[in-house]
Amino acid sequence: MNEEKSSQHCLLEVDNIGRQISTGQWLIRHKSLNVQPGDRIAIVGPNGSGKSLFLRSLAMLDEIQEGEIRFLDASVEDKQLPSFRSQVVYLQQNPVLIEGTVETNLKLALQFIANENKAHDLSQVMNLLKSFEKPDKFLHLKSSALSGGEAQIVALLRALILSPRVLLLDEPTSALDPETSSRFESMIDAWMETSKQSPAFVWITHDHLQAHRIADQIMTFPSGTVTLCPKTQ
Repeated sequence: MNEEKSSQHCLLEVDNIGRQISTGQWLIRHKSLNVQPGDRIAIVGPNGSGKSLFLRSLAMLDEIQEGEIRFLDASVEDKQLPSFRSQVVYLQQNPVLIEGTVETNLKLALQFIANENKAHDLSQVMNLLKSFEKPDKFLHLKSSALSGGEAQIVALLRALILSPRVLLLDEPTSALDPETSSRFESMIDAWMETSKQSPAFVWITHDHLQAHRIADQIMTFPSGTVTLCPKTQ
């Protein structure tokens, strides 16, 4: 498996990046990570150790002051950011939905120029919804009427519709009950197994048991060390 991955292009390469504030303090520094096709990477560590700052840097949502981020073996120029963010999709802990229905929110991302060639496949959405045991009428619910867990489900569906190469998840199941959290994990697993692009994910979690369930590598903060996660048979 490692030999197979090594022959493929690196999806996302993060080399010794650092984020600094105006006072000169480094919020994160000397953090590196290589994300290969098919990688399942969990990030664990205490609050305030820089996990979310690192993930936002991977999504190129915040400027770094040190190091380099490369996508598909090339540096990302400012003009390429819309295309980059349509392929490296960031799912935040507290999802932001617009006014309107669930379906309106699912179609939102497809309205941007970078995603104009991506079709809105309603049958795909319905199949995904079934894994959460949501009825067809769920698509017509107002976003304002959704619970926090339901909003996170919509945010995940909206991300997966884009067929990202890399999915960045910042504690996406922290507000979900155990049953819904399990289904969330199963959906990500099914997406990884069935996608033709051999995508990857980087997933922040405080739950070490979850980290070992979902990941094949674990990155630990604040050290930034990456270790293999052995799977029990």
